[in-house]
Amino acid sequence: MTDKPTRRDLLQAKPPSGGLTAYLRSSEPDIDGTEASCKAFGYLRGIKERASSVEFRFRNGNSTWFSYAWMGTWQLNLSEGLLLKFSGDLVYLVLIRGSNLDKPLNEGAINLTHAGLQRQRVLWIREMTTEEIWQVRETGPTIDSIEVAEFESHEELLNWINKKAPAFLRSS
Repeated sequence: MTDKPTRRDLLQAKPPSGGLTAYLRSSEPDIDGTEASCKAFGYLRGIKERASSVEFRFRNGNSTWFSYAWMGTWQLNLSEGLLLKFSGDLVYLVLIRGSNLDKPLNEGAINLTHAGLQRQRVLWIREMTTEEIWQVRETGPTIDSIEVAEFESHEELLNWINKKAPAFLRSS
């Protein structure tokens, strides 16, 4: 038998400055309360927080995720919506139609565009039901539809934009 002190002896001799709760506290950061949402999108609360990907949720229950590392240019055109470009194995365009897409939420610290997507804080964007759109009206952003398309050529991409949202071609 050795005279080496046990862990219990050491803890009783020199308790941590935070008391017993310091031992019980996880070394992992507390994730409760770091996420928030409105009816149109979910986001990370912390200004310095970053998401690795954004999920697009469709009314039919399906979802598609894209890595923020793949996100390239994106444009907001108030008459057409929001057009996001992701480049990976193929080029993908995501066309989001709705209203008030750049309107800040109640607390004013976040919106879908500048404080959300631009800072990679948006976790998900979802198509809303007609009833939800009616409830939100002008008080916040609404998402009427999300369309995702993939392209192997630049010509296909331009044809799709010309057919679906021609104002983006005129504003470039």
